[in-house]
Amino acid sequence: EVQVVESGGGSVQAGGSLRLSCIASESTFNEYCLAWFRQIPGEERTGVAAILPGSGYSDYADSVKGRFTISRDNLKNTVYLQMNGLKPEDSAMYYCAAVRSGCSLVPVSRGTGGISIDFWGQGILVTVGS
Repeated sequence: EVQVVESGGGSVQAGGSLRLSCIASESTFNEYCLAWFRQIPGEERTGVAAILPGSGYSDYADSVKGRFTISRDNLKNTVYLQMNGLKPEDSAMYYCAAVRSGCSLVPVSRGTGGISIDFWGQGILVTVGS
């Protein structure tokens, strides 16, 4: 079973930046659409960004467009989320995921309905102060 581990979370002030990383234990990770989701306590896990294998085409939730960038390094079995211009409403647990199907739904998802996830990371906390 592929293991994925996130890093790079923490606390920043509004307007600051963080880069999240998610590294996988196996290269088969690179065959997947890779995505980042986030979740606030008491709410559904929602999609933030997704990136396809191969072409590297990416898409974003409207709330993060122009501020967040998803990228992948297949040689390192790693997916990144560069977060700039952070806002207090970006505070959440962030999860990376390997998506088997429904990649195009990630940026507009409320919950994970219609999206098949093969692997989840353990989650990492991002806190943005006002």
